[in-house]
Amino acid sequence: MMSETAADYTPIMRRTLHDEVLERLRDMIIEGRLAPGQRINEGQVGAQLGVSRTPLREAIKTLASEGLVEILPAKGAIVRKFSARDLADILEVIKSLEQLGGRIACAEASDATIEAIHKLHRDMLALYATRDRLDYFKLNQAIHSAIVAASGNAVLAEMHTTLQARIKRLRFVGNEGPEKWAGAVAEHEDMMAALLKRDADALSEAIGRHMDTTLVRVREVL
Repeated sequence: MMSETAADYTPIMRRTLHDEVLERLRDMIIEGRLAPGQRINEGQVGAQLGVSRTPLREAIKTLASEGLVEILPAKGAIVRKFSARDLADILEVIKSLEQLGGRIACAEASDATIEAIHKLHRDMLALYATRDRLDYFKLNQAIHSAIVAASGNAVLAEMHTTLQARIKRLRFVGNEGPEKWAGAVAEHEDMMAALLKRDADALSEAIGRHMDTTLVRVREVL
């Protein structure tokens, strides 16, 4: 009989209750089930998720640190509402961070790292084909994060993660409608083609164009 070792098995990843509640609550905000400016009713949301107030409050604190939620005196937790100026300012910085990360990645990332990003892209296209908007969006955002992470600059990645988290809801609704969604996919195709060629100038241009059109798309739904 062939002997088996721990290396023959994929470890079981256990998610904590905090992680589960956090993801569900974040999804409710992204999809608009908790609207911008709406107070989060802990009793009602806790009942919907089947959890007590303690893990829910911990998740709310995390979302507040991400900038998706504001905790106001006498009002409690409110889903953060962004102005057009907020959006423009955040996207401008995200664009610069991603362009810098992309340039470094083209020069320094390993072939394996770039192929891993390419796989995320192919998986995203498969979700686009089935019109699975939420899972598509999560992979879409993961690709942006992966390009920045491929730079190997931890400070750059941390700043990008913080800002990206704040406008997830807006970027999600910015792709509503077949024309907008198709446009965003085409822009990702251009980004991926440039990354695969390690063409830093082309990738920077594609990222810049993608962020500029994202601003236009999202402004229309503010």
